[in-house]
This record gives sequence, C-alpha cells and structure tokens, in this order.
Amino acid sequence: MLNEEVRKIMTKDLNTVTADVTLEEVGKIMIKNKLNLVPVVENGKLIGMVGTHDLWRNSMNPKSNATTVGDIMSTNIIKIAPKDKVGTAAELFMDKRFKTLPVVNLDNDLKGVVTAFDVMRHTLRKEYKTPILYQEVIESRV
Repeated sequence: MLNEEVRKIMTKDLNTVTADVTLEEVGKIMIKNKLNLVPVVENGKLIGMVGTHDLWRNSMNPKSNATTVGDIMSTNIIKIAPKDKVGTAAELFMDKRFKTLPVVNLDNDLKGVVTAFDVMRHTLRKEYKTPILYQEVIESRV
C-alpha cells in the first residue's frame, strides 16, 4: 500500500492562483473551498505556495506593504513526483511536520497535491474496505 505511486491518491482538480492575485482574493478562495494552502502557478509551473499561515503572518506585521500572493508566498517548497511512492510522502509528512506536498513532473508542471489525510485515507481503506466507526454517517455521504 505504501509502495503505490503518489499519482494514484493525489488530488488533481486543484484551485490555483497566480502571483498577482490579491491577498483578499486568495483569502476568499481559501474560505469558499475550505483550503489551508493554495499552489501558485505561472503558465502551469509551480512557483510557490500560499497558506493561511502566510496570510496570518502578513496580517500580524503592521508595516507590511504586501498586497499580492507574490509578496508573501513560500518559494522554498518540498515537492514530490507523480511516480514517487506513497511511503515517501508519508515519511516527508512525518519528518518535515507539514500536511501538503505539491506533485510536479520533471518540468515543474503542477500535476496535483497529496496531503497527509490522503495518505491516511489510502492506508485505512486498504486495511478496512468498509468504515468501522460512524459507518452510517459515512455511507449516507457517499
């Protein structure tokens, strides 16, 4: 189960923004879609990530002139390839203490994201085909 490729469990339908998007706009996207992190792309290539922590950190700095995602996005990003193993993602989550990895190809084209929750769900579903707890709630949502 941990030897399967990340591309089998990653989320492909992503909300992305460009660096020129305002902080207000990205905040609305995050709230509307219940996101903590949004990839920043330029011509399909990953150039950064912006998260709720970035927005919070900017709001705590009264001298900040940041107005766009490009002003506050993180650019030092750990990435994973579509063919990398689920176990590799799990190790990165445990070692680096973050929850989302962008999935990019060799040309840095954004292909998806994989989250710690994706890894947990994948592992649990391999072990337990049907839900154990709250089965009636889970089945009613399917």
